[in-house]
Amino acid sequence: MTLTRSPVREQILEVATRLMAVQGYHRTALDEILRQSGAGKGNFYHHFRSKEDLGYTILDRLLERFETRTLTPIFGDGSPPLAQVEAFLDQILATQRAGNCVGGCPIGNLATELADAHEGFRQRLAGGFERWRQCLAAALGRAQTAALLTPDVEPDALARFLVAGIEGAILLTKVQKDIRVMEHCVAELRRHLALYRRDQVPVTGSAGR
Repeated sequence: MTLTRSPVREQILEVATRLMAVQGYHRTALDEILRQSGAGKGNFYHHFRSKEDLGYTILDRLLERFETRTLTPIFGDGSPPLAQVEAFLDQILATQRAGNCVGGCPIGNLATELADAHEGFRQRLAGGFERWRQCLAAALGRAQTAALLTPDVEPDALARFLVAGIEGAILLTKVQKDIRVMEHCVAELRRHLALYRRDQVPVTGSAGR
């Protein structure tokens, strides 16, 4: 597979990403991708070995974009650690508002569909969620070291709880088509985090009632 960023390759990726976001990986046929992208089979197999290879490329891109657009800007900006966690929650909520409760989490959608059915995708997805958890755990660990969190908090466990809570909230918001679901869930995550805070700062980002 060539790594050249050709217009044809980019068009295939754009169309396939859009279709899979709506229909899922299994229900998106290669013929449909080719028809909507205007690419021929020769063009496709010049850039991708198979539909699986295309799917891996799409997932890797989704993970890379989340890293560069969300994780690195928030957790690499030098802000106080708990401010980073709060900013992360703010960003996730803002993304769901902007999406008008449609689409959910592209990475979470693929995980729901493929984690039990395809080991290659499962491993990549697990790595993506682990990276997310690591960023949160590192920030929480720094907060604990700075005596901003109680000594009994377990940063790794709390980070995993936050990841699970956010993904569940996104799924419920997608199903119920009501942004208040996301707002309330994020507010509850903030309240849970506040139980471990030693500065007793009031919880921010309260849900709309």
